[in-house]
Amino acid sequence: MPRSFGLFHFLLTEVVSMATATTPVGQDQPTKVDSPPVVFDLSQPPVIEGFSPLPRAREENFKDKFIRKTKENPFVPIGCLGTAGALIYGLSAFRRGKTRQSQLLMRARIFAQGFTVVAIIVGVAATALKPKQ
Repeated sequence: MPRSFGLFHFLLTEVVSMATATTPVGQDQPTKVDSPPVVFDLSQPPVIEGFSPLPRAREENFKDKFIRKTKENPFVPIGCLGTAGALIYGLSAFRRGKTRQSQLLMRARIFAQGFTVVAIIVGVAATALKPKQ
């Protein structure tokens, strides 16, 4: 008899003896009772014991969000209006041929853009550093 067959036979007898040793003779295995199938209602949130979800926040439209953000950081809209005003007035001065005034207004536009960018950065930093409620 080859050696590998003897090892296989030994392992097989050990597995069978272990399987029969764990189930005592005369005791039946408990039978499983089929539970009714679980039906998921996707229109309702799941019910979890000990957990109560917070109520959903009201959906915010563009106007409400714009007003809220303007109150949080009023310098950003001021900078945007300054940028747009300097650009429009500078382009109209350029069209009329007032090159000196047009150059000054384009420089004012660059200043207003820089002011707006700084206002955005300061607003983001202030929001990040604000303690959570």
